[in-house]
Amino acid sequence: MATPTPTPTPPPPLTTTPRRRHAAAAAVAAAEWAAVSSSSAASGDFRVEALGKHQLMRRTGLPARDLRALDPALSHPSSVMGRDRAVVVNLDRVRAVITASEVLVPGPRDPAVAPLVAELHARLSAAAAATASPREEDGKALPFEFRAIEVCIEFACKSLDHETSLLEKEAYPALDALTSKVSTLNLEHVRQIKSRLVAISGGVHKVRDELEHLLDDDADMAAMHLSEKLAFQAAAGQSSRFDIEEEPGEFDQERNNDDDESAEREEDDDEAEGSLSFSPKIDELENLLEAYFVQIDGTLNKLSTLREYVEDTEDYINIMLDDKQNQLLQMGVVLSTATLMISAAIVVTAVFGMNVHIALFLTNNTNIFWVANAGMLGGAAALFVVAIAYYRKNGILR
Repeated sequence: MATPTPTPTPPPPLTTTPRRRHAAAAAVAAAEWAAVSSSSAASGDFRVEALGKHQLMRRTGLPARDLRALDPALSHPSSVMGRDRAVVVNLDRVRAVITASEVLVPGPRDPAVAPLVAELHARLSAAAAATASPREEDGKALPFEFRAIEVCIEFACKSLDHETSLLEKEAYPALDALTSKVSTLNLEHVRQIKSRLVAISGGVHKVRDELEHLLDDDADMAAMHLSEKLAFQAAAGQSSRFDIEEEPGEFDQERNNDDDESAEREEDDDEAEGSLSFSPKIDELENLLEAYFVQIDGTLNKLSTLREYVEDTEDYINIMLDDKQNQLLQMGVVLSTATLMISAAIVVTAVFGMNVHIALFLTNNTNIFWVANAGMLGGAAALFVVAIAYYRKNGILR
């Protein structure tokens, strides 16, 4: 008797734990960041890492609301925000997260971002080499975060100044050409220049206003002293509020999203309490910001001068157009007067053409035709001259 073949047991279905789902979502949401640290700057290299939002929050100690300011898809005003362990820089097209030991720049493969990463790498490498050199220097070296902040602000100021210089080289000849000849092509060129002028002026205003805000707020400048803050916390035996090694779970993340507003308020209160005990000297940072405030203010003055030139050109073009319009109106007055006088002569002709028997029709003198025509034309011309003289006397015609 044959024994029946046992049916194979199907494998158990694969289950996905919340931690795995969260890790997969984090891997999908990870973005590329260029990391230029003090050690990599000294060695002459930098890294490109894929960091998710939560990884970046644990690494820099930043809340989610500050990371949203670095998203190019969202519209945020220009800002330089000092936090517990990092400084968030968002100036025009310059976006970076600066800590006491590294700089993180999002999207390093973007052609618009690559020059900033190269500048950070070059400047911080040179500064690290100068700090490591045995020769004596006049003053102490700037902290790492100050050097990185200086590179970011200088890059933003130089980029805006370069765009302003290019616009000046193109704008002044185009405005002069429009003054010489008003045409559709010249008007369209000037319109494009004016649109670029408005866009660049907006970026310069944002950067200038943010630097002015920082210079007016000592607490914001004090919050950017990350190296001194870490040394102060180490001396006081304190630890940062963001030293979290455990990865939050899916349900913890949802709960944190629900309590986001209350956490932000508590964070602001904690930062205010910490700032009362930590009060560094801000003279060094203030001098650095003042130098670039003067530079961006000079760029704004260039744009203001160019805007005034554009407005003067527009006023001149409007004056020219008004003058042409006045000439056309005067020509219309002259033609209307001439038409009126000719109409008067036509009325006389119509009177002669009436079927009325008068003595003039019975004459045999053929010269009367020419005399009548000459009289009508002479009378119309005399009335025309009188009308023109009246117009000139009263300022209607020039």
